[in-house]
Amino acid sequence: MSVLVSSDWLEKRLKNHPESTIVVDVRFSLTDPEAGRTAYEKTHIPGAVYLDLNKNLSGPVKEHGGNHPLPDMNDFAEKLGEIGIDNETTVVIYDQDNDMFAARLWWLLNYAGHDQTHILDGGLTGWIRDGHVTTNKIPVQSVKQFKPAVRADEAIHIESVKEKLENGSAVLLDSRAKDRYLGKTEPLYTMAGHIPGAKNYFWKDVLAENGLWKNDKELASHFAALSKDDEIIVSCGSGVSACPNVLALKMAGYENVKLYPGSFSDWISYEENEVEKDAE
Repeated sequence: MSVLVSSDWLEKRLKNHPESTIVVDVRFSLTDPEAGRTAYEKTHIPGAVYLDLNKNLSGPVKEHGGNHPLPDMNDFAEKLGEIGIDNETTVVIYDQDNDMFAARLWWLLNYAGHDQTHILDGGLTGWIRDGHVTTNKIPVQSVKQFKPAVRADEAIHIESVKEKLENGSAVLLDSRAKDRYLGKTEPLYTMAGHIPGAKNYFWKDVLAENGLWKNDKELASHFAALSKDDEIIVSCGSGVSACPNVLALKMAGYENVKLYPGSFSDWISYEENEVEKDAE
């Protein structure tokens, strides 16, 4: 079954299998960290629980590791259990629309060894547009136990990134908007530009004009310049907007795809690392 599900599919799932389904709201704003939770408390899909990018889907920010380091997997597993997720639970994640945060949680769950994870295509906006109800009632979930089985090869860290770039054994993608990639603007970090050698594939280009995800064939066309024989490392600013590209590549049939969680914010935390501003 596809990672992406429709609002009609989710409504039927909640009606027929409510005890084995958890819906997670991950709405967030990088410039207003409390906006997502505030929006959730105002209205959300019935039964949905909330997870926060900074507090639940990231670890503490340190000198290195980027602005959204991966959370400790034991802490993450404990949080999943608190909101009613075990290894057999079907999880459906949504943003306001098709934003980057749902893909971040999808990636984390996959990294932690969870297989029954889906993204609501169209997010809350699509759910409402399709005529489904919302609520402001905060659910209380039964605590379960999630046992992580980390798939370490889904991630790659700076030492290996450097080595593979130097010997040409991998292709690096930068998922940020082109102006940030080229260093023309940088709203979040002290340095602008990109990791030398990175190719720009803006993450929003995996979406169609109507805002929904492109299908597998369209995604294969989008990534056609990349070889399926290559190892592909996906980066962005801090390992969040890279996640839609990771999912899109896998949907398009690319198997050797890794996330660089620290991404550009980790790269520039080392003074000796160079930054490029020309297109690759």
